[in-house]
Amino acid sequence: MNPALLPLLVVVPLLLTAVTLLWRTVRAQRSMLMLSPALSLAAGVWLLATHVREPAIAHAVGSLLPGIGIVFVSDSLTALLMIVTAAITMVASAFLIATGEDRYRFVVPLVIMLGAGVNGILLTGDLFNLFVFVEVMLMPSYALIALTGTWRRLGIGRMFIIVNIVASTILVIGVGFVYGVTGTVNLAMLRGVGAENPQAALAIGVVLLALLVKGGVVPAHGWLVRGYPGTSAGIMGLFSALHTKMGLYAVYRIYATVFDGAAPYGWVLLTIVVLTVLVGAVGTFGERRMRGALAFQMVTGVGQILIGLVVFTQFSVAAGLFYMVHHMITMAGLIMAAGAIEETYGSGRFDRLSGLMKRERIIATLMALGFLSLVGLPPTSGLWGKIMLLGSAATGPTWRMWLLLGSVALASVVSLLALQRFWREVFWGPPIREFLPDDPLTHRGRRTRITDETRIPGRLITPSLIMIGGSVMLFPTVGLVWPFFQRAALALVSLDPYVEAVLGG
Repeated sequence: MNPALLPLLVVVPLLLTAVTLLWRTVRAQRSMLMLSPALSLAAGVWLLATHVREPAIAHAVGSLLPGIGIVFVSDSLTALLMIVTAAITMVASAFLIATGEDRYRFVVPLVIMLGAGVNGILLTGDLFNLFVFVEVMLMPSYALIALTGTWRRLGIGRMFIIVNIVASTILVIGVGFVYGVTGTVNLAMLRGVGAENPQAALAIGVVLLALLVKGGVVPAHGWLVRGYPGTSAGIMGLFSALHTKMGLYAVYRIYATVFDGAAPYGWVLLTIVVLTVLVGAVGTFGERRMRGALAFQMVTGVGQILIGLVVFTQFSVAAGLFYMVHHMITMAGLIMAAGAIEETYGSGRFDRLSGLMKRERIIATLMALGFLSLVGLPPTSGLWGKIMLLGSAATGPTWRMWLLLGSVALASVVSLLALQRFWREVFWGPPIREFLPDDPLTHRGRRTRITDETRIPGRLITPSLIMIGGSVMLFPTVGLVWPFFQRAALALVSLDPYVEAVLGG
C-alpha cells in the first residue's frame, strides 16, 4: 500500500460526515453509515497483508522533514485494530438501523465522525495529534449521548463531558511537558527516552495518567459505569469497542515506545491493574440493570488487558492484545443482546424481567456463551485469552506472579457468581407476563400484558449473533489468528522498523 494513502483513512470518513449532513434521505444515510466502516475494514485488511512484507509504513503530510511534519504510521498492530474496530462499528451501525435510532437527527454523521477519530488515533505518529484525534473521537460522542437513551442521559452526559474534558486537559498538559523536556512529540524520536531521562518519564506519566482515566481504570472508573448504560444499547456497544479501547491502545503504544521496556514506576501500573480487575468484578454484584452489570465487566476487562504491559514481554503483549480483541467482540455482542431484550420487553432491570429462557432461546444461548467468554470458559475466545494472560503473568518476580494470578482467578470466580445472578434473574423464574418500561416519559408509558406472540425480532438478534459467533469461532481457530497478534506484539517490542519508517532510517 502506498504510504501517501494513509491520511485518506481519516479524510474520507470526514468527507462522508459532510455528505451525510447534506444528503438526508434514509437510503443515503444508511448507505453512508455502513460504507464508512466498510472502507476502513477493507483498508485494514490491505494494510495487514502489506505488513507481512513491510513491518511498518509511514507518510509525513506535506513531505516535510522527519520529525517535523504530521506523520501517519501503520504497522501490524494498527492494521489489526482497524479491522476489529471497523467490523464492530458496522455491526453496531446495523443495530442502530434495526432499532431506528439512525433516524435521530445527526446520529449518522456523528457515528461516521467518531470512526474518523478512531482511525486517526490508530495511525498518528505523534502525541499532539493523538490528542487531536482523541478529541475528534470524543466530540461526536458527547452529542450521541445526548441524542440516545433515557432522560438519565442528560445528567450522565454532563458527567461524561466533565470527566473527559478534565482528562483531555491533563493529556494536553502532559504533551506540553513532554515537548518541553525532550523538544519533540514524535513517538519515533521519543524511543527509549523515558528510561534515560527521569523528567521525560514523569512527563510521559502525565500523558499515561490521562489515557488511563479515559480507559476507565480504578479509581477513575465511575464515569464509565454510570455513563455507558445511560445511553442506548447500540451506542453503548459502539463505545465499548472504541472509547476505552482506544485509550488502552494509546497506553500500549506510548509505554512500549518511550520506555522500550518496563517503566520506572511499573509498580504503580501493577497496583492500578490489580484494583481494576477486582473492583470491576465485585461491582457487578451491586447492579440491578443488565447493561450496568456489563459496564462493570468492562472495567474488570480493562484491568486484565493491561496485564500485558505489567509483564511486558512479547508473549504478554500479544496475550494482552488478544484479550483486548476478545473483550471488544464479546462485550459488544452482550450489550446488543441486552439491548434487544430492552427494546422488546421495555426494561433492562432484573426485577422487571423473568423467565426469558423459554421465550427467547436464541438470545438466552448467546448470553450464556457471552458470559462463558467473559469468565474464560470453553467454547469461547475467553478461554484462550485467560490462559494466555495467566501464562504471561507466571513470569518475573514470584510475588508479582502470585498477585496477578490471584487477582485474575478471584475476579473470574466473582464474575461467574455475579453473572449467574444476572442469568437467574433474567432467564429463570416464572414467565414474564407484563410489560413495564423503565421510564414512562421515554418509553411506551403504561403497563401492558405480553402475549405469546411477543418475541425479539431477528433483526435485533442478528448483530449479537455475529459478535458472539465471532467469539466462539475464535475458540477453534486461535492457531490461525495467533500469528497476527504475535506480529502486532513484535511491532511494539521491536521498534526498529517503526522508527526507520518514520525517520527514514
